[in-house]
Amino acid sequence: MPLVAHSDLPSFARLAAEGEQVLPLERAAHQDIRELHIGLLNMMPDAALAPTERQFMRLVGNCNRIAQFYVHPFSFDVIERGPAARDYIARYYERFEDLQRDGLDALIITGANPRSRDITAEAFWQPLTEVLAWARENVTSTLCACLATHATVKHFHNIERIPLSAKRWGVYSHKVTDRSHPLVRSINTRFDVPHSRWNEITRPQLEKAGLHVLVESAEAGVHLAVSGDGFRFVYFQGHPEYDRNSLLKEYKREVLRYFSGELENYPPHPEHYFPEPAMTLLEEYRERAMERRDPALAAQFPEEQVLPWIDNTWGDSGKILVNNWLGLVYQVTHRDRRIPFMDGVDPRDPLGLRGR
Repeated sequence: MPLVAHSDLPSFARLAAEGEQVLPLERAAHQDIRELHIGLLNMMPDAALAPTERQFMRLVGNCNRIAQFYVHPFSFDVIERGPAARDYIARYYERFEDLQRDGLDALIITGANPRSRDITAEAFWQPLTEVLAWARENVTSTLCACLATHATVKHFHNIERIPLSAKRWGVYSHKVTDRSHPLVRSINTRFDVPHSRWNEITRPQLEKAGLHVLVESAEAGVHLAVSGDGFRFVYFQGHPEYDRNSLLKEYKREVLRYFSGELENYPPHPEHYFPEPAMTLLEEYRERAMERRDPALAAQFPEEQVLPWIDNTWGDSGKILVNNWLGLVYQVTHRDRRIPFMDGVDPRDPLGLRGR
């Protein structure tokens, strides 16, 4: 079902040009199809702001619900940004106060660029807790990605994320650990998910707090968990929204930091991501860079030569998860999105899982 271009947000035109189904507002207004309004709290840094919009909007737009999807991006003024990003947000993003007034059916909260070991010391912490408190009472379901997951379980359950000895990034194999939950309906029993993080929340931590793990990797840890009611909060530690080249661009940024002197050592590559032909190109480049740490070499990073070798092995599974999530939202949300649940739905157990 289509996204609805209800504003001048450039991502609508970009997605339409890429072949995604985007419905003009005038046409949407003449269709008798139910609307779902989804908030997108985007806390990503400037360079990733618009790409992250598009990544989550693609996942939403590829759902097969009989609905029109209105995505409402917003952010926080306290996040440090450059002039261009501030202007972009001022022009295209919405105010949280307006979304509170009008209501949301669902909410997506992105990750963020960590600046402190103590997550409660992050600039976004206080406004994020206000959004979470409102969402718990007024939104049918909230999907948290990566750092947003760590912040949310800290806020609600006082779970402390555990620092990793090295950055966990790459594409890892995962297994569904509970196939009875409707969020993982029709998904492969084993599938890939990208990760990129310096901290983790473990299965024992989540289960001790009454949360339920649905997807886990022997190498990368928990990817998908849900709140005790099975639905109100959905937690990703991985990044199923990533594009095929997201980790490549992240790796390139790390290499450029090496050339600029921000990193002392040349960065390790993401795990299980680059196939052998790509690794050959990147290793040849690394050897040249370490022989002669010349900033002029930064412009020769072989991004265009490497990209054709990279496969996306996680996108379809990510689409199924988000499709299942919004399908559940559709089933239990009141048509008036200011009322989060339909009559007869127990908000403590909206999916009827406790009787199973």
